[in-house]
Amino acid sequence: MTPVTLVTGGAGFIGSHLAQLLAARGERVRVLDRPGANVDHLPPGRIDFVPADVRDREAVRKAVRGCRTVYHLAANPQLWTRRRGHFHGVNYLGTVNVLSAALEAGAGRVVHTSTESILTRNRQTAPIAEDQDVPSRDVIGPYCRSKFRAERFAFHLARGGAPVVVVNPTLPIGPGDRGRSPPTQMMLDFCLGKRSAYLDADLNLIDVRDVAAGMVRAMEVGRPGVRYLLGAENWSIRSVFGHLAQLTGLPKPRWRVPYPVALAAAYVSEWIADAVTGTIPAATVTGVKLTRRRMHFDARKSLAELGLTPRPVAGSIADAVGWFRTVGWLALNPRNSPG
Repeated sequence: MTPVTLVTGGAGFIGSHLAQLLAARGERVRVLDRPGANVDHLPPGRIDFVPADVRDREAVRKAVRGCRTVYHLAANPQLWTRRRGHFHGVNYLGTVNVLSAALEAGAGRVVHTSTESILTRNRQTAPIAEDQDVPSRDVIGPYCRSKFRAERFAFHLARGGAPVVVVNPTLPIGPGDRGRSPPTQMMLDFCLGKRSAYLDADLNLIDVRDVAAGMVRAMEVGRPGVRYLLGAENWSIRSVFGHLAQLTGLPKPRWRVPYPVALAAAYVSEWIADAVTGTIPAATVTGVKLTRRRMHFDARKSLAELGLTPRPVAGSIADAVGWFRTVGWLALNPRNSPG
């Protein structure tokens, strides 16, 4: 019988691309995601879905039984949540549950998905590589802190001899982001005419399909206890909007928002979200503070070791816009038709 591969968070943006890639390779795939998660986009008959919360230890133990390999992606990827403790419960304690249960069940290899945002430091000058060492005091906000602790736990297991490999994707873009992660929401807002100004900040972007391929390579050839940075190209927010303007026919943004103004707006937006709406604000405090950091990454060493060559990001942005239209988020009309 073909061994089973578990993908936690397999209904999400990266996870769904990973699950489909694994299934296309002939692997038996089991997806664990939160109860009520939409799995209609996963290929029927080729992927088993287990509705479970990663905070539920017993449910996680049942899900990992018989799994030879485990990809752990399940997390709250947003930079704001009304219940701040949700980040700790899902992103950190969920990681403890999944990794511990996977190893107890005899999984031969585990890939833990971390994030690029915990690799930034105050007064960073050189590009950020996979060997970046960051003290806990430099980690911004409850989301980043929860992911920082989760990565520390993964490395703790690896130092004890566990077959745990860590990958840190930068910002994934491309088609299929049904949960509207921050970079997708930012691009969609611009395409809808909701962003007429920009923050002076850099981003490292990579196609979500290349992230999935990189994770498979990390499972196959990655060294336990080593961090692999999955990143492609460094873009400024202004250049992203400029490219989107070419794709949609919208005007390029002309106004740069001063950092103090953006931060003040983020505090107000979060207060309104906390007290009134309960919905994710357009600007988050963590997100704005991260723009103050130099988010310039150099993933060449990791990519070379994994044998991964990411596709050009410009095409990934175009694919994302095309997908926005396909799912009806962005209508075809004179204002946002291709230029």
